[in-house]
Amino acid sequence: MTDGLVAEDFTTWESEFAPAGGCSHPVRLRGGVSAVDLLTGEAVPVFDSADSPDGVIYVPCGNRRELACPSCSATYKRDARFVVRSGLSGGKGVPESVAAHPFVFATLTAPGFGPVHSRRERGGKVLPCRPRRSKDHRVCTHGRDISCAARHAEDDPRLGRAMCPDCYDYRAAVLFNAVAGELWRRFITYLPRHLAALGGVTQREFRQLVKVRFVKVAEYQARGVVHFHSLIRLDAATDDDSYHPPASGWTVERLSAAVKSAAAKASALAPVPGGRALLLTFGEQTDVRPVLDGQGDALTRDKVANYIAKYATKTAGAPGLPSSRLHDLHEIRSLRCSAHHKRMIETAWVLGHKQWAHMLGYGGHFLTKSRAYSVTFGRLRADRAEYRRAQRYDSSQLDPWGRPISETTVLFLGSWSYAGSGFAASDAHSMALMSADNARKS
Repeated sequence: MTDGLVAEDFTTWESEFAPAGGCSHPVRLRGGVSAVDLLTGEAVPVFDSADSPDGVIYVPCGNRRELACPSCSATYKRDARFVVRSGLSGGKGVPESVAAHPFVFATLTAPGFGPVHSRRERGGKVLPCRPRRSKDHRVCTHGRDISCAARHAEDDPRLGRAMCPDCYDYRAAVLFNAVAGELWRRFITYLPRHLAALGGVTQREFRQLVKVRFVKVAEYQARGVVHFHSLIRLDAATDDDSYHPPASGWTVERLSAAVKSAAAKASALAPVPGGRALLLTFGEQTDVRPVLDGQGDALTRDKVANYIAKYATKTAGAPGLPSSRLHDLHEIRSLRCSAHHKRMIETAWVLGHKQWAHMLGYGGHFLTKSRAYSVTFGRLRADRAEYRRAQRYDSSQLDPWGRPISETTVLFLGSWSYAGSGFAASDAHSMALMSADNARKS
């Protein structure tokens, strides 16, 4: 800490940083709050940021990415887990009976774009990466050895990298990322149709019987291509979107079969320079597993909720990848990531996906859900804000006119303007870190 700061200074700074919740890069706001008497219309200022040590207040940046802001991403991760878990077992307006509905956990992957280093396991044993006994299959058309007998560790930096950059189809890989969101939309559109066909009913009859609910998260594979993990649930179709189970014929087995066939059917055209387009689909390794209530190695509700919440705050994660948008090719050339990922970024740039080049072409949301799957993020944030408001203003406090605070007699209006990001004062950063550390220990 800077010389000259004492305990009293720290207490003052800590109260100022408290609203930021330990955020590592908070937003600075300048302005104030006024109380308005709803009976007379009289307005009285009750807070002005000019009275704060830095002349501003600090609020969380709200960044969901763990690498960008551990504190805000931890809040987002907790909310994501509750969003997933309440749709599995109930809570926040979702009845516990929802746990008896048909559920599957589906993973929709990308197709192969060329040989890459990978880690494979079977029965808990790590297998050789890409063994090739015949010399006729060990060398590609470019004269490179595309075999690998190594049993890669989980943190091996070679994982996901192309064995031959000239064989690897970087254009198709980047375009898959670019249309992955559209592929998911096509899949979720086809799924009710395939369920109706398996159930022997028309699509109109199906819509009157069953509703498909889902939550999904995008995850980057080591090769830099996204795939989707999703929880998919069947509910009875009702006018008010209430949570009733479907008829007995709509089983997990039928849902699993429909997910696989719908994933195989989904496709999207990705435009490429020259007026042409590339047809892209999901990979053949669509994995569909039931969600159980058992323990041990079973795919339980807690495991699924933790898994999806974990990846809701992750990015590509490879060392050296940029955390924000790029502005020119010079920035790409100066990156210190692997040659494989740098080439994906360059390919995205050349193909016209400059806005999302730092994301390897993927510009979609990392966590989405159907409207009636469970509670919303907005509801969780509103409840948290209400809880904090109740902590700050108890029933003994009075408004500027000496009356108990009541929403029927007084209205609090805030007027704020953006003053920048990060900490303003020289000592602010160290103070905020100490404040966050104190909050974690308390």
